[in-house]
Amino acid sequence: MADGSNDLLVEVEDRVATLTFNRPDKLNAMSREMIDGTITALHEFADSEDVGVVVLTGAGRAFCAGGDVSSMAGDGQQPTFEQKIDRQRRGQELSRLLNTIPKVTVAAVNGYAMGAGLGMALSCDLRFASSAAKFGTAFAKVGFGGDYGTTWQLTRLVGPSLAKELFFLADIIDAEEAHRIGLVNRVLDADGFADEIGTLARRIGHGPLVSYRWMKENVNLAVTSDFHESLDRESISHLRCGETEDHREGVQAFMEKREPKFKGR
Repeated sequence: MADGSNDLLVEVEDRVATLTFNRPDKLNAMSREMIDGTITALHEFADSEDVGVVVLTGAGRAFCAGGDVSSMAGDGQQPTFEQKIDRQRRGQELSRLLNTIPKVTVAAVNGYAMGAGLGMALSCDLRFASSAAKFGTAFAKVGFGGDYGTTWQLTRLVGPSLAKELFFLADIIDAEEAHRIGLVNRVLDADGFADEIGTLARRIGHGPLVSYRWMKENVNLAVTSDFHESLDRESISHLRCGETEDHREGVQAFMEKREPKFKGR
């Protein structure tokens, strides 16, 4: 599948779908083509039996530097405030999809993840950072308030006090600090980062995909629901997974003392 522009590279191989932001000369600052292409791809991957995991990354020395500041001065057109809101909401659909599609989403943060780029990374299910990665909210530096899910995600990952510090001071933090405060799951050495990501992604892509889908939904639900609601959902999802081929294969593999060979159904 191609997105029709060079701003986004799309590859599907061995059950791993990789979306690569491809504006390295601008630190992968977001373009309309990049946003629209990623949204289209995520919709397609959500229903694809050939995709078990979606990896989001960037070309060059950045993951995504956020919005393209050079285009913020305006293009001479004067949309209404309501039109601006509609456009913003369409773009932020990207973060919603990363958070909710029934496939595991992985942010492979190879370099700078700033502003909306940080929001997209935080909206993924897992975040693996290169030791060369850098993180920052950046919004205060250009007089913005925060978008692409940064407010919701940061508050839940690091707590309201630290989230406010990251927003107000807009300091850039390195990968080790990001890991210490809970922004990323793991820090991987910059040398061999792509290979490590590939290994982890294939491991997920060939896993029990129905189970992953329900795990993702249940954890997302747990953030905003009470214990009773979570228990009720688990009753349904646990038994649903028990009806899958992968469950039967997992039990058989356990009895035979071997690694299971899941089919994703």
